[in-house]
Amino acid sequence: MTLDQQTGARSSPRRVLVTGGAGFIGSHLVRALLARGDEVVVIDNFETGQRANLAEVADRIRLVEGSIADAAAVADALEGVDAVLHEAALPSVPKSLERPVDTHRANVVGTLTLLEGCRRMGVQRFVYAASSSAYGDHAAESKSEDLEPRPKSPYAVQKLAGEYYCRVFHALYGLQTVALRYFNVFGARQNPKSQYAAVVPAFVTRMLAGRPPIVHGDGLQSRDFTYIDNVIEANLAALRAPSSACGRVYNAACGDSITLLRLVASINEILGTSIEPQHVEARAGDVRHSRADVSAAAEALGFRAAVSVDDGLRETVAWYAARVEDFQK
Repeated sequence: MTLDQQTGARSSPRRVLVTGGAGFIGSHLVRALLARGDEVVVIDNFETGQRANLAEVADRIRLVEGSIADAAAVADALEGVDAVLHEAALPSVPKSLERPVDTHRANVVGTLTLLEGCRRMGVQRFVYAASSSAYGDHAAESKSEDLEPRPKSPYAVQKLAGEYYCRVFHALYGLQTVALRYFNVFGARQNPKSQYAAVVPAFVTRMLAGRPPIVHGDGLQSRDFTYIDNVIEANLAALRAPSSACGRVYNAACGDSITLLRLVASINEILGTSIEPQHVEARAGDVRHSRADVSAAAEALGFRAAVSVDDGLRETVAWYAARVEDFQK
């Protein structure tokens, strides 16, 4: 990278590693980087990632098949890399409750292995996919980065540990780290079939099939649902931000929230249906309300969400509707 002497921002990296590049968010990042002319390397062990997500761009990327907790695989993937977008994880609160040791290895050991690889190989910037789950059930109306973390699940603890490692590697070794706390990301290519599926694809695919969406609890819990395009822009903003923005954590979200019942109503409106949700027992480890304060990201990174929840939902529903048979098999 070269440094812009006026702004302090760095120009586009020549080669970027996307960890978990075959996953939902990672595969979108791969396409965005290719579209702006970057060389892209992907590392993925395909435990949750899908080869189909990279099929369209397979001949334009370098793929390293392996675990981010494997130092040899990481060293291979980092060869000649300028920056890392770290998306690889086992991203599920329920999975972390059932398999805390396995998820710790992926989410903590894997992150530390990557950071150490970056330090040894001279990588300049490391953008980390953190999680809003770090906030837990803070009573604050909106969650700002200066709140004390109150993780409620092993997953939240693991993602928070990754944040702390990023801060330490920045402070001690000068690695330019930026952590982005994602808030309930949704969009095309998100897997609705997993037992740990995120709420938007799970709701949309069930409702497309005329089936009731499953709501854990009363449905009045609220989330800052963030369309995938906004998260991609947050990552690109983190790559081009000045070095003064590094070593910190930022919310990547819209700064608004809706309840799960309102989400069901919005999907019904898009589909022209009136499907009522099926309520089941609330899940352990879930937080009640989650909405981001996005002012720090706007000021330091120049990031503002450009796509509203409603517009993102329309795009998402259209994508799943065009592939409805694939998700009913």
